[in-house]
Amino acid sequence: MATPLDLLFKTPGNAPLDGNVPAGVVEEMRAYSAYLDTVVPPKRDVDRNILIATWNIAHFRSLTRKWSVPASSEDSPKRDYRSLWAIAEIVSRFDVVAVQEVGAGFEALRALMDVLGSKWSFLMTDRNEGQAGNNEHIAFLFDSSRVSLSGLAGELVIPDDASKYGFTEGSFKRQFARNPYAVSFRTRDTTFILVTAHIDYGNEDTQRLPELRAIARWMQDWAARENRWHHNLIALGDFNLERIGNKLYEAFVETGLEVPFVLQSHPRTIYARASEPEKDSYHDQIAWFSKGRAKLIDLELADGGIVETWGRLLVDLGLTKASFSVRISDHFPLWVEFRPSQDSSISA
Repeated sequence: MATPLDLLFKTPGNAPLDGNVPAGVVEEMRAYSAYLDTVVPPKRDVDRNILIATWNIAHFRSLTRKWSVPASSEDSPKRDYRSLWAIAEIVSRFDVVAVQEVGAGFEALRALMDVLGSKWSFLMTDRNEGQAGNNEHIAFLFDSSRVSLSGLAGELVIPDDASKYGFTEGSFKRQFARNPYAVSFRTRDTTFILVTAHIDYGNEDTQRLPELRAIARWMQDWAARENRWHHNLIALGDFNLERIGNKLYEAFVETGLEVPFVLQSHPRTIYARASEPEKDSYHDQIAWFSKGRAKLIDLELADGGIVETWGRLLVDLGLTKASFSVRISDHFPLWVEFRPSQDSSISA
């Protein structure tokens, strides 16, 4: 039976070790695709909508070349072709996806790009070494048939004199544990700069809080500057925030960054309580400035939300949430849909 992974299997050595795709996997993906049709808007003409997402795909490193690894299997890693199919199905629904926790080796990333096909491209940071960096990369995956690079790509670097960002001497480390990554994209009528980050999950006061303050203040300065060139600046990623009202969240929004209302009540991870989705594990965010010189130009928010994975995928395996997280992720994809203004124009 044909599957999207057949593109991957054309490369010798990638064929599944456990034979043909099980009928149950096909049925699961048919049902999941139908679910995605109900929650993610379709890709319309690019002058009608732009779909942007962020997803921490936990430990996105390697794969086991089997369709389905049972819960009790000794196979390692646990992420298999069944999980890869689900990940590819989600990513393919968007124009640009910021991905955190891409691991060294790139087996899973390379396989995902094969499945997505030749119209998809990616840009990625260098490896973040050290204990806090966890040898991770941050990447942007994008549908090049709908968006293209407009020329800017780079990591956020804080100057040696961090007093500009409100810090006393020694209150901020020499650099981020995982430097935020900024890339500029363009459609026919719109240019936007996405800044993705995976903030250090260390001590709140000495590690997380300084990084959050630094990125918020840096973005405020840069957004106001880039606005004059008709560029929109949007922050997205895993900011390791806690619930609204927490000092980490307040540091993130104190310069005017706003998380849109349509995203505020959605749980960010599979561990969040459905009854109180804003409380624990409120890590992932998409935010921008809506006022002043740094506000978005010619982009109107149309919709947004999460993509559910827990409870819809791999259900028959009877997995714990911890086991599910290493196969799919413990984070939900978070997304927004923008509608470009009809009178927008591009500046170089």
